[in-house]
Amino acid sequence: MDINYYIKIAEELGVKVKQVTDTAELLDGGATVPFISRYRKEATGSLDEVQVAAIRDRVQQLRDLDKRREAILKSIQEQQKLTPELEEKINAAETMAILEDLYLPYKPKRRTKATIARERGLEPLAEIIFSQESFDLDEEASKYVNSELEVNTAEDALQGARDIIAEWINENVELRKKMRELFIERGQFVSKVIPGKENEAIKYKDYFDWTEPVKTAPSHRVLAMRRGEKELFLMLDSCPDEIDAIALIEKEVLKDTSNLAVSQVQMAIKDCYKRLLKPSMETEVRLYSKKRADEEAIRVFTENLRQLLLSAPLGEKSVLAIDPGFRTGCKTVCLGPQGQLLSFDAIYPNEPQKKTAEAAAKIKHLVDTHQVEAIAIGNGTASRETESFVKSIGLPKNVIVTMVNESGASIYSASDVAREEFPDHDLTVRGAVSIGRRLMDPLAELVKLDPKSIGVGQYQHDVDQSSLKNSLDDTVMSCVNGVGVEVNTASKQLLTYVSGLGPVLAQNIVNYRNENGPFKSRDEIKKVPRLGDKAFEQAAGFLRIRNAGNPLDASAVHPERYALVERMAKDLGASLVDLMTSEELRSKVILKNYVSETVGLPTLQDIIEELSKPGRDPRESFEVFNFQEGVNEISDLKVGMKLPGIITNITKFGAFVDLGVHQDGLVHLSQLADKFINDPAEVVSVNQKVEVTVMEVDIPRKRIGLSMKSDPFGAKPKAKRSDKASESKSKSKEPEGDLAAKLAMLQNKFR
Repeated sequence: MDINYYIKIAEELGVKVKQVTDTAELLDGGATVPFISRYRKEATGSLDEVQVAAIRDRVQQLRDLDKRREAILKSIQEQQKLTPELEEKINAAETMAILEDLYLPYKPKRRTKATIARERGLEPLAEIIFSQESFDLDEEASKYVNSELEVNTAEDALQGARDIIAEWINENVELRKKMRELFIERGQFVSKVIPGKENEAIKYKDYFDWTEPVKTAPSHRVLAMRRGEKELFLMLDSCPDEIDAIALIEKEVLKDTSNLAVSQVQMAIKDCYKRLLKPSMETEVRLYSKKRADEEAIRVFTENLRQLLLSAPLGEKSVLAIDPGFRTGCKTVCLGPQGQLLSFDAIYPNEPQKKTAEAAAKIKHLVDTHQVEAIAIGNGTASRETESFVKSIGLPKNVIVTMVNESGASIYSASDVAREEFPDHDLTVRGAVSIGRRLMDPLAELVKLDPKSIGVGQYQHDVDQSSLKNSLDDTVMSCVNGVGVEVNTASKQLLTYVSGLGPVLAQNIVNYRNENGPFKSRDEIKKVPRLGDKAFEQAAGFLRIRNAGNPLDASAVHPERYALVERMAKDLGASLVDLMTSEELRSKVILKNYVSETVGLPTLQDIIEELSKPGRDPRESFEVFNFQEGVNEISDLKVGMKLPGIITNITKFGAFVDLGVHQDGLVHLSQLADKFINDPAEVVSVNQKVEVTVMEVDIPRKRIGLSMKSDPFGAKPKAKRSDKASESKSKSKEPEGDLAAKLAMLQNKFR
């Protein structure tokens, strides 16, 4: 790749050129982002995953740009129209937009009005008029009248000439650049309801008559308006004022004179804008705003997903999991410490059967028989009733009873993954197993689902699906490798996300494990079919083997550094175990003595840090959470109540909170903190336990407004406003619908 590109990327990211060059070489060699950021710090200058991924993506963008550049040069060359000057401009183009503008005059097109005019011999007339000199216009136009060419009058000739001029103006590279800037800087989204669809489109009520600058429109509103347009409820425009746009063209095209030729050019300008430039620029600006909205929505989604995947695990404990229900009963399963299914049954403690005594006896028997340490209850239908029942039957105090978010469990239970795991059990058993395993290890269980079904996104079906998938895959891979994977218990799905593996090698590992028993060392992983040296290099540091002969096999120390660690221990006259268990011994290691051409201080510091906590799970410790007793339905809520809740989803306009009433409430951005904030992620995270105050309850529409302010009902300070601001209301203020998205488009309507 051109070194100038590496220089460009380094400037954009604020890093050194060598860091970009070395990172790109590692990526081209097949190294993954987690591996590079964790085990190649000397090469990258300790770039983190975000920076490495940014280099990867930018390199790909520039390569795509070069690929398109080559195709354009080849096309123009084949037309024998490539001049040295044009070639220089094409090679200097730094964006796809400029490249396409340069190619526009040479791009094969359907027959246009200008094409037809040229066929009728009117280009010389267009050139004379476009010179904007004074001459007898009627006399000159009359020379081109030719009935055989369907130019029957002088006006026909002038019209054809204007068509050609309009195309010239449209293909002016500098003008298109300035027009693009105008559309982005001064374009306005104007949304109107399609007449007669007011009732059908009620969920888009906030956009029935809405105006907002393209430049500042937030992601969720852009996507909402576009969805409303796609569903044929809204009409959406995104152009600047037409007078400003035409004035810009006239400034670039018209000469400082006045004659009949200039009048013809002015007519061509208006036609060019309405027929050619405006549709083209509007398409571009809509793509631009969509791309920007997608990027923000995907960013929010991936951050929410990361927080959810890294939720605190209960760990390897015996769990009783309950998928609650009323008429069909509660599906109950018992799981062993490794998540293996031990038993399954159904109980009917709720209406209409109300077999509480029988259900209580079954639960107590299962707890005793399987030495259950925790009970996981799905948070769907009948969850609070089932939770109250379980807590009332007198279980030992050391048995944890907690609610688990079951979003996506039904999708898992019907998936190929679930059928492969439990071919002899029905959907209900599989769903209950998923609930229990989510408590034990959220990451290991959630990787089995398409992230879009987990319930932490916003407008995920409206954004670019390829970009979304790539970002979500990056996030899952980052989380899996950041935590590490126990190779002897991990599912195929979890192993798939380990650096360097993928689905085929993951399945091969599971097959080998099933045929030969547990892996006894990392070195044994090399015996897995088709797992070569490169894959082993990428994966080994992220795979853990507890109770292996070499204690380093349970740590994040890469096998390529085992000899180095053994040398450290030997130099201290100690064993590996001594070095890993003694802080005093580790403090005596003089790192600079072990620096070499391939190992620098960053790697050495990582090794020492890992030796102090080999294989320790980086996730937070599990804490039991309980909803407010007696508040089970939305009808139990009263304005002013202070309640515990769990953040389930974060958007740009606020955070959704589960209160245990089967309907999430919304803490609007303005209610998240006492101070002003721009982004909810500044103060909350997914799965965070919070205390909220109920501000609004609308039972018919299932809307719950919440606040996290310390004094939500306190007097509002008077805002200072300019005289001009106080005289008028801006039409583009935050819509009622974002305290509408608040409630009108609750979480389920974003998916």
